Amino acid sequence: MSIEALKAALPSYAKDVELNLDAALAGALLTEQQLWGTALSCAMTTRSAFVFRSILAEAGNHLKPDAVTAAKAVASRMAIHNVYFRAKHLIGDEAYQHLPARLRRQVTTWPGVSTTDVELWSTAVSAITGCGVCLESHERSLRGAGVSREVVDEGLRVAAVVHALAVTLDAEAASI
Repeated sequence: MSIEALKAALPSYAKDVELNLDAALAGALLTEQQLWGTALSCAMTTRSAFVFRSILAEAGNHLKPDAVTAAKAVASRMAIHNVYFRAKHLIGDEAYQHLPARLRRQVTTWPGVSTTDVELWSTAVSAITGCGVCLESHERSLRGAGVSREVVDEGLRVAAVVHALAVTLDAEAASI
């Protein structure tokens, strides 16, 4: 599995996805760890086994094992938080905002992975799942840590393209 295999599997109507994938993975503004951690956590979030396996294989060439684990942990943890906080927000009853979450969050740091990288990955994952509360919270943390809007935007671009890749390939697999 590889990025090239993903691109080769794209149908001709998805040329934009292929071109944007190349551009997003060039990641001019992101460090290698930011780029591949974002791509990996987003791939896991899409639930597409093909996309996840392919990006995991490539990410392993760019990330240390601790960073791979951290990116997967971010996707796993955000799967909980995005559903919970998005639901509380969408209900629209302010009283829910004052109820304790009572959700465990034991692992918040990983060796060799900065807090800002984890926040960037969390922002990108939250973009895919559509949790505005989490998006705002993680973006605010990034900006407070001095991360530029351009870097945040680059992470969002990676999320968008990985999501489009998974949507397209899963739809094609379902139509075979």
